[in-house]
Amino acid sequence: QVQLVESGGGLVQAGGSLKVACAASGRTFSNYAVGWFRQFPGKERDFVAAIAWGGVTTVYADSVKGRFTISRDNAKNTVYLQMNSLKPEDTAVYYCAARSSINPSRWYNDYAYWGLGTQVTVSS
Repeated sequence: QVQLVESGGGLVQAGGSLKVACAASGRTFSNYAVGWFRQFPGKERDFVAAIAWGGVTTVYADSVKGRFTISRDNAKNTVYLQMNSLKPEDTAVYYCAARSSINPSRWYNDYAYWGLGTQVTVSS
């Protein structure tokens, strides 16, 4: 079992930056691939980015590629999502998720463990 807690959300102006973190506890975090998803009001969760257990392989949604960077520090059991050049349409609740696999995935159903989310609001 892995417990995930997101932090670092908040309010930022368009064009600004924000870094959210996902702290894990429980089993050996380095054995898990981790993804970030976001959910807009009334919508399902959309894939944002994911990172392999070793941190070498990353994948991004086209909408954030070049603006967001996912990284991880297994010594600290934490995965980060650095968000730059933020747009109002990035406003959402951001969730991190973990799967017991070395490979990252874009698919919501591939992740067994989820945090409770952190709100990111980008003002225009």
